[in-house]
Amino acid sequence: MSTLQLVLAQINSLVGDIPGNTAQVVEVARRAHREYGADLVLFPELTLCGYPPEDLLLRPSMYRRIESALAQLLAAELPCAVLVGYPRAIDGAVFNMAGLIANGELVAEYAKQKLPNYQVFDEMRYFVPGDGPCVVDIKGIPTAITICEDLWRPEPMAQAAAAGAKLMLNINASPFHRGKVGERLQLMGERARAGKMPVVYSHWYGGQDELVFDGASFAVDARGELRARAPEFVENLLPVTVEWNGGEATLRGEIAPALEDLASVYQALVLGVRDYVNKNGFNGVVLGLSGGIDSALTLAIAVDALGAERVEAVMMPFRYTSDLSKNDAADQAQRLGIRYRVISIEAIFDACMQALAEEFAGSPRDTTEENLQARARGMLLMAISNKKGAMVLTTGNKSELAVGYATLYGDMVGGYNALKDVPKTLVFELARYRNTVSEVIPETVITRPPSAELAPDQVDSDSLPPYDQLDQILNLYIERDCSAEDIIARGFERETVERVVRLVDRNEYKRRQAAVGVRISERGFGRDRRYPITNGWKAGE
Repeated sequence: MSTLQLVLAQINSLVGDIPGNTAQVVEVARRAHREYGADLVLFPELTLCGYPPEDLLLRPSMYRRIESALAQLLAAELPCAVLVGYPRAIDGAVFNMAGLIANGELVAEYAKQKLPNYQVFDEMRYFVPGDGPCVVDIKGIPTAITICEDLWRPEPMAQAAAAGAKLMLNINASPFHRGKVGERLQLMGERARAGKMPVVYSHWYGGQDELVFDGASFAVDARGELRARAPEFVENLLPVTVEWNGGEATLRGEIAPALEDLASVYQALVLGVRDYVNKNGFNGVVLGLSGGIDSALTLAIAVDALGAERVEAVMMPFRYTSDLSKNDAADQAQRLGIRYRVISIEAIFDACMQALAEEFAGSPRDTTEENLQARARGMLLMAISNKKGAMVLTTGNKSELAVGYATLYGDMVGGYNALKDVPKTLVFELARYRNTVSEVIPETVITRPPSAELAPDQVDSDSLPPYDQLDQILNLYIERDCSAEDIIARGFERETVERVVRLVDRNEYKRRQAAVGVRISERGFGRDRRYPITNGWKAGE
């Protein structure tokens, strides 16, 4: 019986920071050997350049920098072997590569075979696929190396088994969406059983623009049973002990509990905000706190991500703002201990109306005046942002963004949107979930009818279908690609469905100008969904 001590390095790196990422590999490898006696440390996919590097991969200097980083790793006198991901150019072709480095040598390289080109992925834009397995002897164990999507398809596992592998190592960058942790575990269990070998799955942790990587690295045995798992949404080193009897590899390690659905979504939102703010060098954030549920949930996320000392909220009342909204906003700000200010927009609105009096003469009041209120608020928030170096968090949800129930250059201003991919019904669920941890959102914020408060006695249901109905239609149309007729056939009223579909289609121009935000679904607005603004498509069949 021989033993191989693996450590799965669940790290948070910075896209494009090749020197910093390389230094992190060296430091983590030394720490893993020191603390866990690691023989081999597994780092995630494209470790050295970060993931996803997007069009940085088109810059010629990328590959000179990668060669320099590899040379640095080879010269680092690492106390253990490392398996690390990077892009590499060979004879004009670029590969998504995994390299096994041991004793100052590049022992083996594997080029990713299955290049995803769907949802948020577009690896065929950059990479050439590899064409065969890589099986190496690691402490006497025939060990296969693969990268992420390779094990979402059956062929690479079959190749590895045919080549004599008895242990599968897979390095990953698999973006989070609801249910993704369970999907990975189920699929890797199927692959392990098909290949009759354990699968060790090392995964990214961290936020990168709209993508979030949840960690939860794990290992399953040849029967697909979970034998080790890292916690979600934290940096972690997960030791996995492999015992080899000459014919079969068995695993043992600690298993962190899995998060419940709402907890995992909430932690994804927190991580997305934290990393976007910190990695882009902002001092903190500022947001408009209206007394409504969207801004209330956004504020709670911001404080959990950054700490109260880095968060400022501004209530910007107008003549239509209710006392309940003012009181609830002040109450939440006090509960969370943030910097809180009240700045009326009355004078700004009146000055704008006076300046526009001649232009508006003879025209009845309409949404123009409502939008002007939102734009006055947006102007104030951006001024505070400019002065203090604090990024504006915008607070709209996915349901509103889908149908255009938002004001360009008004409530849509900001650098990041925590709720961009969160439907309104889920906003309510997350608010209630957050209050089970500690009650930071006043109950009246959750129970009152939603309102933009841009007109007397206004509620969202004046302009939109009930959110429980709207969100079902939006899910079918946006995330499931159902036609209007398909949705109507499921029991929804024709008039409502056709109206919602028209609103979604004609508001693409707004969404193109919206802030980036955390992706938690399989079809978020942004990288996932790319519809033309100018088009003659008619919704229906």
